[in-house]
Amino acid sequence: MSKQSQPSNQPDQGVIFAPWERVFRRVLSPFEQFIHQQSTSGLLLMAAAIVALFLANSRWAEDYLHFIHTPALIGIGDWGIRMSLHHWVNDALMAIFFFVVGLELKRELLVGELSDIKQAALPIVAAIGGMVVPAFIFEVFNYGSDAAHGWGVPMATDIAFAVGALALLGKRVPKALITFLVALAIADDLGAVLVIALFYTQNLALNWLLVAVALTAILMTLNYAGIRNAIPYFIIAVILWYAMLQSGVHATLAGVIGAFTVPARSKYDPKLFADMVNQHIDKFIANRKQQDSLMTNNQLYSIVQNLEESVRGVQTPLQQLELTWHLPVAFLVIPIFAIFNAGIPIQMGTLSDTFTNPVMLGVMLGLLIGKFVGISGACWLAIKLGLAKMPSQTRFSQIAAVSVLGGIGFTMSIFIAELGFPGHPEHLLMAKTGVLAGSICAGLIGFIWLWWLGRKQA
Repeated sequence: MSKQSQPSNQPDQGVIFAPWERVFRRVLSPFEQFIHQQSTSGLLLMAAAIVALFLANSRWAEDYLHFIHTPALIGIGDWGIRMSLHHWVNDALMAIFFFVVGLELKRELLVGELSDIKQAALPIVAAIGGMVVPAFIFEVFNYGSDAAHGWGVPMATDIAFAVGALALLGKRVPKALITFLVALAIADDLGAVLVIALFYTQNLALNWLLVAVALTAILMTLNYAGIRNAIPYFIIAVILWYAMLQSGVHATLAGVIGAFTVPARSKYDPKLFADMVNQHIDKFIANRKQQDSLMTNNQLYSIVQNLEESVRGVQTPLQQLELTWHLPVAFLVIPIFAIFNAGIPIQMGTLSDTFTNPVMLGVMLGLLIGKFVGISGACWLAIKLGLAKMPSQTRFSQIAAVSVLGGIGFTMSIFIAELGFPGHPEHLLMAKTGVLAGSICAGLIGFIWLWWLGRKQA
């Protein structure tokens, strides 16, 4: 190998910089590393919730309420959809959130923590226990009342907050414990999706439901036909969202359905891809001349285009879309949802009434106590019966602490509260207050407990 072709130990050699790129790269690189940490999305979500709480309890409270209920129309000619900004966020923007949830669910079921029944047994059992017991506690406080329909509110775990809290603990928690919580939250999301689909739907419009079924069949046909371009799936998924909106089934479920039809097969296997890359690189080296660039050498540009096509072909559309949409959802969709939904007016003079309200108590204790009892109790029972085994290098005390952390139910719990109490603003306010109080207590107790347990490991 000649001296010129040998790789350099200097990372910037051969890199072409724009005039100000070096300065901006020094500023942005730490930020880029920061936003890829899971804890960042949890912190951003927390900041958005604090902003919403501040606005709802400030002198701008009336303006805040007026803004989130501002009507907005999307239409062409005589056709249109008119909803408030609040409903656009909850019915349309959150469909993108559910799309990413669906992609994560599909990946986990195919190749992830939920793909092996032996490996998935503990988080699945834990998720079931963590849904049943909180719902039971809520029903104990609200049985026979017009608020009983809100039993699904304390069932969900917020993956961004919960995993973010574990990420902040660093080496104090074993990696297997983080994996367990992620698998638990994913299984919990699947349960929440099923609960929304089965129990939180309006009066069904059969004709639109049949349209939605037909569109789902088209999406599945595209999958089996080997169509890997995302654009046809996107167009049909948008129409599916509208059909679901008209059918009475909550429109956000179109995101999950669309995600489950996205192909999980790549066009090229790794061996063929490696051979193709080697061929492209050999051609590139053979056609490269001194001082060449892709702007001046069309042959090089053509080779790079072929190489890019090969790179796209070895990736699955599922992976590509999950990577593309994860950051926008985590850093845009969820904070916007929090700003529009976490604005809870707090009146100090009525706090005693608030903390004796059965809806508020059912939600708060369902998250704080129900999740702890349900998750840790189900895990203990499954391990004792030999149905599952402990994650490697973990103690049951850590599982118990994580079960408390599972009581952070912010995003999905507030979303289900919006579905459960559409015509009862007083119940909705109490449910949101319970979600906020329960999530804060569960997060603090779970974090401190895990920090104390991990002090030696750190």
